[in-house]
Amino acid sequence: MKRFDAMEYPYASRRMTTYATNGMVATSQPLAAQAGLDILKKGGNAIDAAIATAACLTVVEPTSNGIGGDAFALVWVKGELHGLNSSGPAPKSISIDAVKAKGHDEMPAYGWTPVTVPGAPAAWVALSKRFGRLPLTEVLKPAIEYAENGYPLSPTLAHYWGVAFNKFKQVCTGEEFSHWFTTFAPDGRAPKAGEIWKSPGHARTLRLIAETDGESFYRGELAEKIDAFSRASGGFLTKEDLAAYQPDWVKPISVNYRGYDVWEIPPNGQGLVALMALNILKGFSFDEKETTETYHKQIEAMKLAFTDGLHYITQEDKMKATVEQLLSDNYAESRRRLIGDEAITPEPGEPRASGTVYLATADGEGNMVSFIQSNYMGFGSGIVVPDTGIAMQNRGHNFSLDPAHDNRLEPGKKTYHTIIPGFLTKDGKAVGPFGVMGGFMQPQGHVQVVMNTIDFHLNPQAALDAPRWQWMKGKVVEVERHFPEHIALALARKGHQVKWAQLGNSFGRGQIIWQGENGVLIGGTDMRTDSCIAAW
Repeated sequence: MKRFDAMEYPYASRRMTTYATNGMVATSQPLAAQAGLDILKKGGNAIDAAIATAACLTVVEPTSNGIGGDAFALVWVKGELHGLNSSGPAPKSISIDAVKAKGHDEMPAYGWTPVTVPGAPAAWVALSKRFGRLPLTEVLKPAIEYAENGYPLSPTLAHYWGVAFNKFKQVCTGEEFSHWFTTFAPDGRAPKAGEIWKSPGHARTLRLIAETDGESFYRGELAEKIDAFSRASGGFLTKEDLAAYQPDWVKPISVNYRGYDVWEIPPNGQGLVALMALNILKGFSFDEKETTETYHKQIEAMKLAFTDGLHYITQEDKMKATVEQLLSDNYAESRRRLIGDEAITPEPGEPRASGTVYLATADGEGNMVSFIQSNYMGFGSGIVVPDTGIAMQNRGHNFSLDPAHDNRLEPGKKTYHTIIPGFLTKDGKAVGPFGVMGGFMQPQGHVQVVMNTIDFHLNPQAALDAPRWQWMKGKVVEVERHFPEHIALALARKGHQVKWAQLGNSFGRGQIIWQGENGVLIGGTDMRTDSCIAAW
């Protein structure tokens, strides 16, 4: 192990837990959090606030999400939890053979090939129609104004923008990528912290989505523009794919962990990984957080759950193992028995029958939303539809080109999806929304936040501030720079290949809003980004 002691502690300061009664919005950008709070003050509910915040984040944090991305939501309304899967499928014209004919041995990360149908605009519309109180023209107004008039970049945002620009200069060299540079690097470079960036095309797109309740994006003017650019630059996505798309209202899945129900969206999302890990961990007792045995068991459970997830998770009706099988107590026990004193190299089990944005909102009426939205791998595919600000996601990168793999590429199929919102209830009552964005860190962050809350009784801010670890592969585990050194050394003696993370490595960026027994809202926001809680 090598620790970079000479480098400074990467986070500027610790924050205090936030309390409020009338409403709360927690997310990674202060301007977006304030936009959601403004909607609450105008008479909107938590759902309206979530949509406003999400739309605003496509403008004020385009390094992590965009109009051309996907979204998932868990919504608590009138004592019931609802799930929304607004991830899009692969185009109908794509296939393993078609991708290999383009010279690829695996799904590429950039260009049109990994682009799947965007679901984010459909999520905003579906949430608004079912649970919203204000029209989309009002709810999307803050996002439109920021796109039209501009805003100054915050420090973390500027850092990741610069990283993406340098990366795209190297890998996105074809003509089809030129509109990304026109949109996001108009001066021939990434904008810096404090500089103003605006996107009039982005504003016009949001206005069309608001005025048509999303019809323009899926069956109108915007769909025609997406289709035309795709055809002109060798893409598989068509206006017919867009027109056929509808988001899915789904039944959330859960496990009971020490009296609390932990809820996730079912596959194709990877929330199942977090639930499998918790199902394994509930068979152990944890008296203290900062011990070698606590971390060892957490890491071993996570690697077993993740190995199963990567093997089985895809579109749910195409999985070889069911959610019920993977979450059964018998299967959890069989996996738990594999955890001993030494680190193991995990293999998938055989169950038998028996660079993303996250936000949380709550209002004074008891409504709460856990919402996550992403383009994947930062800005996504590098494809921006001309004059629209629509940056297309690259979710298809997760498909396998192995015909025997559960998550193999198929026309019209949804891929294994990394973005997952979380929600906690107890005895049928809402505790609240939580989430940790960040690719494959997300279920690992969920497990650590849940255990920090339930096992170790940390308040929301402390639960997020605590040092994180991240299983990478095999026996390799990365730990944050403020992770206890003596525990890292002890884990290494157990066979874990512990690595100290370089500055800038992502351990996720989380948000929490809990509801106390007296109805008071209690919020925490991640110190690892420019995040903010707006409350009243």
